[in-house]
Amino acid sequence: MDQKKIDRINELAKKSKAEGLTEAEKKEQTELRNEYRHAVVGNLNVQLENTYIVTPDGKKRKVGSGSKR
Repeated sequence: MDQKKIDRINELAKKSKAEGLTEAEKKEQTELRNEYRHAVVGNLNVQLENTYIVTPDGKKRKVGSGSKR
């Protein structure tokens, strides 16, 4: 997700608290937040797929995301 979209999420959040949002802005906010969530979850899954736990006896065990999507 690019910085412009993150800035827009923050802008809409501030406007929501200050004066409220139109229906179109509420829809835009929901779509942007969902896109952001998907990006965060995707990044976390990638990190977990590349993470290993090393046991005291030196064996490596892959953590993985646990998600089978």
